[in-house]
Amino acid sequence: MLNIENLKKSILAGKRVALGQAITLIESQKDADRKEAGKLLASLLNNTGNSLRIGITGVPGVGKSTFIEAIGSLMTSQGKKLAVLAIDPSSPHSKGSILGDKTRMQKLASNVDAFIRPSAAGGNLGGVANKSMETILLCEAAGYDVIIVETVGVGQSEVAVKNMTDVFLLLMLAGAGDELQGIKRGIMEMADILVINKADGDNISQANLARKAYENAIHLFTPRHSGWMPPVLTCSSLNGEGVEAIWQKLNEFQSLLQAEGSFEENRNLQKKHWLEETLGRELMQRIKDDTKIKAVLPELEQKVILNKITPTQAVEEVMQTFFRDK
Repeated sequence: MLNIENLKKSILAGKRVALGQAITLIESQKDADRKEAGKLLASLLNNTGNSLRIGITGVPGVGKSTFIEAIGSLMTSQGKKLAVLAIDPSSPHSKGSILGDKTRMQKLASNVDAFIRPSAAGGNLGGVANKSMETILLCEAAGYDVIIVETVGVGQSEVAVKNMTDVFLLLMLAGAGDELQGIKRGIMEMADILVINKADGDNISQANLARKAYENAIHLFTPRHSGWMPPVLTCSSLNGEGVEAIWQKLNEFQSLLQAEGSFEENRNLQKKHWLEETLGRELMQRIKDDTKIKAVLPELEQKVILNKITPTQAVEEVMQTFFRDK
């Protein structure tokens, strides 16, 4: 059994082993662990909030891991402590995941100022691990200045990560036919910075053409922040070209948000989303665990399948059953 007070002290001292143990604790599904995790997080809240939280997304194959290793190495070379929370896709059938981010970021994995934590999405909506927000707070309490949350790049994960980060960066590729093909308008509108990766070798001219195409598209969107039109940059994660300019833009955006007062406003919204997500998840779990619900749910499912009732009617009956005698 972990000693919560000793674990807290070790986290505040920046000990990586303790941080890993704490994250494992909050990811646990055991009731006893969840209670202890709640106590630990509550005791650390006053030591959180002092990082820049960066969300990074992009389609599979865009080079997210290589990019994170390149910009992460730059950050740590400038005295920053970096935590990378790489959300790993899980099979909806086996619930298994690759969890191979440390092998994809070998340079950062051996960096004493970097902490990489792969976390299985577990079939979660959007591919974002259930406890991502809590993990961010633990990393902040351990003294990490920059937190990067890498998404699986599919489904609704972008929305979930946007709701827990300060700046949202969209990675893209050039040279794949129509430059705007496959990039949903909604995802582009969410992005604060757009980066065309793999701008090296024979691909440089294509990357520049793609940059112009995206810049034209961005100008059609309404800016969310006064004085900030999301920049479109190119870089090569392999040779580092353009990476420092991206880091500068990330800092510029943070300074702009702080100057106009929206940085703290956004942090408050993050807490609100965290509360709502946790409430929905906990309520759903308690309903599933309820013995009365377990007794009626198979019959309701069958009625929905046979078109005898709608899902809305089934949910209404579940709610009435659950809250009866409460």
